[in-house]
Amino acid sequence: MRDFRGAESVIGFGDWDLHLPALGLFGGAAQRRDPRRAPRGEPGGPLSAEVSFEKVDGLELRVARWRLDQPSENPPILFFNGIGANIEAVAPLAEALTERGFIMFDMPGAGESPDPVVPYNLFTMSWTAMTLLERFGIETVDVMGMSWGGAIAQHFALQHSIHVRRVVLAATSPGMLMIPGDPQMLAQMADPTSAINEMLVREYLTAMDNADESKRARNSIGNISAPSTTGYLYQLMALAGWTSLPALPFLDKPVLVMMGENDPIVPLSNGKLLAGSLPDARLEVFEDAGHLFLMTHPDKTMKLLREFLDGPEGEAA
Repeated sequence: MRDFRGAESVIGFGDWDLHLPALGLFGGAAQRRDPRRAPRGEPGGPLSAEVSFEKVDGLELRVARWRLDQPSENPPILFFNGIGANIEAVAPLAEALTERGFIMFDMPGAGESPDPVVPYNLFTMSWTAMTLLERFGIETVDVMGMSWGGAIAQHFALQHSIHVRRVVLAATSPGMLMIPGDPQMLAQMADPTSAINEMLVREYLTAMDNADESKRARNSIGNISAPSTTGYLYQLMALAGWTSLPALPFLDKPVLVMMGENDPIVPLSNGKLLAGSLPDARLEVFEDAGHLFLMTHPDKTMKLLREFLDGPEGEAA
């Protein structure tokens, strides 16, 4: 289904719809929605997660937690989202991984987390994430990050190595030493005041043409809200001058690198660079997929995640 209604693109997929506000998921900052209208996981709402607002290191963060109170042989997943994206963007993945816990939070100025007062960087945000895990009694996690979140996932795994079992990196790069994507698209994404551009929508719809056909019984993920101007800029600033490349040989954890074959934002060559720099990495390529393959190819995503996370200890293959 393709339907453009005014300023909002509604893209149907299986049993769930993604609503991309025109100032959207990866585009520039929008005027904030009324936060009282945003889904918070109340009974009957779109999230089955336990959702709360937590004061951590001077920040107020909206946190979603799935199944942390249920016994499991697997450590929970700590997920870091893409730039400007909120919890609802990845809720279907968290809902589907019923055999393990899952925790994520809206970055400051994204989703329902209020704007930060001062800028942050990946070092300080990794400490904040660790403090949050300690608050909920979590000692060990499998850390996963998508796009911008893949950078902080790398940093977290290096900074808090003793608390990390395995690492999953999706559609991401080693930071400032990345192989750049389409210059026009990157220039549009760098403008926090622009609307989500036509090229991004076209890339998403192209990926949808190759999406998994199977349907899933999941909760609705509701609307994906845009970040604030401050939140978007601070996320961009957090990556300024940062690269993981010199430190990757010291990341002694099994790592699954997942990339889209036709990603115009983070080209496949970045995944090859990451996998080639890591001592224990497995690279998986989503054929005919773009940047958003976690959403457009959920069947393959779930299969790879379960194979990797439930596989023998100490190996990525």
